[in-house]
Amino acid sequence: MDYETLKLIWWGLVLFLLIGFVVMDGFDLGVGMLLPVVAKTDEERRVLLNSVGPVWEGNQVWLIAGAGTLFAAWPLVYAASFSALYVPFMFLLFGLFLRPVGFDYRSKLPDPLWRRWWDRALVMGALLPTLVFGATLGFLLQGLPFRFDSALRIHYGAFDFNWPLLLTCMGTALALLMLHGSSFLQCKTQGVIAQRCARQSRWLGPLASILFALGGFWLSQMRGYRIAEIGDLNSALTPLMKRVVTAPDGWLGNFMAHPWLWTVPALGLLLPLLSTLASHLGRARLAIVTSGGACAAMMLTIAIALFPFVLPSSLDPSSSLTLWDGTSSEGTLFIMLGIVAVLMPINIGYTLWVYWVARGKMSTEQVREQGHSLY
Repeated sequence: MDYETLKLIWWGLVLFLLIGFVVMDGFDLGVGMLLPVVAKTDEERRVLLNSVGPVWEGNQVWLIAGAGTLFAAWPLVYAASFSALYVPFMFLLFGLFLRPVGFDYRSKLPDPLWRRWWDRALVMGALLPTLVFGATLGFLLQGLPFRFDSALRIHYGAFDFNWPLLLTCMGTALALLMLHGSSFLQCKTQGVIAQRCARQSRWLGPLASILFALGGFWLSQMRGYRIAEIGDLNSALTPLMKRVVTAPDGWLGNFMAHPWLWTVPALGLLLPLLSTLASHLGRARLAIVTSGGACAAMMLTIAIALFPFVLPSSLDPSSSLTLWDGTSSEGTLFIMLGIVAVLMPINIGYTLWVYWVARGKMSTEQVREQGHSLY
């Protein structure tokens, strides 16, 4: 297997892990944001928390795996992105910190005020990561303010905020993950809670599609990059061993060059609407499959638009990092590929087993009968 093929494989693996996180942990975040909306009593809120109770920690493994993969496979991408986005990532971590303590401490005391404050913490623990993830995708599309000097030292500049794009990306993330959470709750709850979730889906699906289309419009108005010249893709490259120019079609160049790729953003537009329709018809499983598919399609749309770029630079286009020049050595990628070949099937198999064991619906009756052992 040559170096160029390894680079492509690792681009696919990183994308797979990030999509896995959005799909698997996305409904957890959606449930957290829906907590005060579809659960009106303490027992109903406990139903929501315990519907994701057996799986939410395992779902966050996808995020940990994705960050670890960036560090090992794309060290320059890891260094540049985590430094440039230090402040929003601190908000992300703060939000993620609120989730485990919120789950563990909320029901320790019966005091309504105690539980109400922990409910707010759980909502913030879902809202903050969702907003940061949406904003991060917006920053990727507009480029981060970094550049490399001749010694490959990274220098940073000030952000030039594209507020229409950023706000649209954050709004899309909110609507999409709330739709995904609503679809999940329709599978895991019954009665009035499931009915409220179905009502929420009526507007969340169309809103997600509208905002995704609006994001596409803003993207079409932006400059994009293309590689005009680069060294041997099968060799070790540095970020400055290429020449990058502004693309006439912006970030839509890949779609223009390969029209069949338009099916991906088309699915991103259509699947949220299908999820809403499935909820209206009482087809909960179809609703969550289509909302999860919408998450994957939207993430894949961004990846295709940027390809082969993975971290564009707004200061110096030629300093932008691509899958060809932001990777680790050939030996590192090959060894890690072997590790992934062993661990990934174990992770997927364990995840499937947990979901099988935790199948079934959660109800207020179960909360009353088993309350001492539940969240």
